[in-house]
Amino acid sequence: MSSRNTARRDFFFVVAASLCWGTVGLANQIMYTISSANALSLAFWRLCLSVPFFFLPAWFLLGRNLFRIKLRDFGLMILMGILQGLYQFCYSAAIPSTGVIVATLIAICVAPVIVAFVATLIIRERLARTTLLALISALGGTILLVAAHSHPGTTTTISLAGVLLALLSAAGYATFILCGQGFTRHYHSLQINAIAFGAGAFLLLLFSLSTRLVSTYSSGGWLILLYLGSVPTALGYALFQTGMRSLSATVTSIVTLCEPLAAALLAWIFLGEQLTPLGFLGSGLLIAAMALILLMPGK
Repeated sequence: MSSRNTARRDFFFVVAASLCWGTVGLANQIMYTISSANALSLAFWRLCLSVPFFFLPAWFLLGRNLFRIKLRDFGLMILMGILQGLYQFCYSAAIPSTGVIVATLIAICVAPVIVAFVATLIIRERLARTTLLALISALGGTILLVAAHSHPGTTTTISLAGVLLALLSAAGYATFILCGQGFTRHYHSLQINAIAFGAGAFLLLLFSLSTRLVSTYSSGGWLILLYLGSVPTALGYALFQTGMRSLSATVTSIVTLCEPLAAALLAWIFLGEQLTPLGFLGSGLLIAAMALILLMPGK
């Protein structure tokens, strides 16, 4: 019973993290309206401003133990940061070549499939029937939600390079989940993220300097950037890493699909975007997937 309660608590931690991430689109949309920010600059500032929120609490809780990490594990945490930067960069770079709809479908939907494939065949996680059904339902719901935001009157030429970038984005995110799964039982989530996001911010800085790093914003713009660094990133990933402790990698990747649901609902409420019957159906499928995982775990 205690194990089931822990899994249920961790499930809600990952749901809360996904809901935090769902606010990123709305915040980015506001930033594009009030400033000259580009996607890569926003990604860099989001990671950069999150690092103190990871590092300072980790130092307060762990002291010098913050850096007591096996050399191999330290390298893997750096890799996690590089993967986070890769995910952000490739997704942003894929959009001009594929359009938002295709890039989002590939980046969000392919990641859980990669996680399920690797976890089942290599890590030897058991793929329960309920988990498989939840995966199919969540992927279907996500596709319907994203498709509901498409506009028939607009067309975008889809290039092979753009598709490959979106696939790289999905692979980076999936590998981030799989790497993190192995650390959560041995290291504090703040410890993992302080190192990983510091490395990710440095990588994005290098990418940003080769294009155009926007660093001039109004006070309102800096407040939104601070929000992006503190809530969707610092709080979101702290909850995410904590929630991964008792959930399988496959279940974790499915639950993170709450992110597009939250983004769609926020766009509907605050931006006046229409949520069509197709969107409502997609929302229902996503909610059904979460209910399956919560009410019938491991069956």
